[in-house]
Amino acid sequence: MDTSVHRDLGLSDDEFDSIRERLGREPSLTELAMFSVMWSEHCSYKSSRVHLKNLPIEGEHILVGPGEGAGIVEVAPGVAVAWKIESHNHPSFVEPFQGAATGVGGIVRDILSMGARPIALMDSLRFGPLDDARTRYLVDGVVHGISNYGNSIGVPTVGGETIFEDCYAENNLVNVACLGVIDHKLMHGRGEGVGNKVILFGSSTGRDGIGGASVLASAEFDESSLAKRPSVQVGDPFTEKLLIEASLELIRRDLVVGFQDLGAGGISCPTSEMTAKAKTGIKVDLSSVHLREADMEPFEIMISESQERMMAVVLPADVDAVLEVCRKWGLEARLIGEITDTERIEVVAADGAVLADAPVQALAEEGPVYRRPFERPGWLDDVQGSPVGDGAPDDLKAAFLEMLGAPEIASKRWIWEQYDHMIFLGTVIGPGGDAAVIRVHGTDTAVAITTDGPGRFCYLDPYEGARLAVAEAARNVACTGAKPLAVTNCLNFGNPEKPGVMWQFVEAVRGIGDACLALGTPVTGGNVSFYNETKGRAIYPTPVIGMLGVLPSPEKAIGSGFSHAGDEILL
Repeated sequence: MDTSVHRDLGLSDDEFDSIRERLGREPSLTELAMFSVMWSEHCSYKSSRVHLKNLPIEGEHILVGPGEGAGIVEVAPGVAVAWKIESHNHPSFVEPFQGAATGVGGIVRDILSMGARPIALMDSLRFGPLDDARTRYLVDGVVHGISNYGNSIGVPTVGGETIFEDCYAENNLVNVACLGVIDHKLMHGRGEGVGNKVILFGSSTGRDGIGGASVLASAEFDESSLAKRPSVQVGDPFTEKLLIEASLELIRRDLVVGFQDLGAGGISCPTSEMTAKAKTGIKVDLSSVHLREADMEPFEIMISESQERMMAVVLPADVDAVLEVCRKWGLEARLIGEITDTERIEVVAADGAVLADAPVQALAEEGPVYRRPFERPGWLDDVQGSPVGDGAPDDLKAAFLEMLGAPEIASKRWIWEQYDHMIFLGTVIGPGGDAAVIRVHGTDTAVAITTDGPGRFCYLDPYEGARLAVAEAARNVACTGAKPLAVTNCLNFGNPEKPGVMWQFVEAVRGIGDACLALGTPVTGGNVSFYNETKGRAIYPTPVIGMLGVLPSPEKAIGSGFSHAGDEILL
């Protein structure tokens, strides 16, 4: 094998040496590909993990915190919701429609993997100036991708935010949040029970998305980025809708022991993560995987990020019942493996030849952890010391109208009117307000959700800006009459290998942690997106906060508009 292959897969020389040490030999191409996705920045959080540990994650309402598919929050006795936000920034820059669409599909499956029915979506979008032709192309593709996927799967997009700034021109941000309600019982992504069977169901496996986690989402953009369209996953929302219904039926019928979606990392991810959590192993028969393309190489099968796929661990006696449920919903399902006691993942071909044999802990839990140097950038003194402005305008009316007409301030109706925000008939307050309010069917409870991320403030002071983000999100939820309960976050930053960027990240995490402690809103999980940087220019440090609150009744919800003539207005 060519000695530079590991670099093409996004692994450093030191990481390659570590893999050889863990295995005690030269890795096969399949093993190298598996390590490349599992040790990628996107999957392993190798640059951020040491700092994320400082966030508050416990609270009386928190049932499940970081480390699972989504956080779980109890919003009323016996009523729990799943809440999470994820990014799909780099794919949406390369191919905006599919990048945004599969971003929706991925976060929906995260919620589904916890045993929750997805009931609402929100987005947080950042683009360059609208007077640029490519920006308009990106906006059009992203908005259509979100609306097409959400509308097709029957999950309303109930709000969000859209910002236009120069720094996002070459690095748009597409963050999508999803809310779900536990349908029957809470599920966990654990590969428990030696002898239990592993079933892969949903769409077939193709070459789309190969290298998405290890290369496209874990490196800066350059001139070759737009040539990476084959690395962007392709979504099929109608299959996703069938996947939702089939998965929830399997859970209701108690046919599933462990459950996880497939996204970044492909088959390599759930097979290693689920068994690492359970301290078990797995044997995977690669010849049983349902392929879209007949000539795929083993490494391609293991790291393909083809969408609309789920993996279930089931009792041997329930295999036929699981396959029958999948057939009922028109989904392909294959028995591809078995849980073992080896604490290793063994991947075999049809003839029994071993294609990969590696410790699951090394893949999923013991990847590299970097304590990257960080330092306050010197240019920040100049920025903070620059004049505030030119004083009051001569014509206040003209200035007021100019502000209202600016794309970042003007109404975003032209965006959210493309989303169906009333599907499922649970939307009490939809787009256009401070936060959305969603009725939890079958209960007297409603929840409020919002997303906020003041990147410009964080550019000026990442600590204070992050605190402001949490506070703003809490206020927006409170303005609907809801009590803020919990936070999910999506942390969008530049290249973590640069001390100045890493300092921004560390300070923002510190600010989020302090604000969440002050407000009593623990962090249930989220996502880190690094390398949002092109030609040496990074985006503003942009931590996006997804705040969840609870109302005792949908009838208690308060909208943001003025209600009656003669009402007093207080500031």
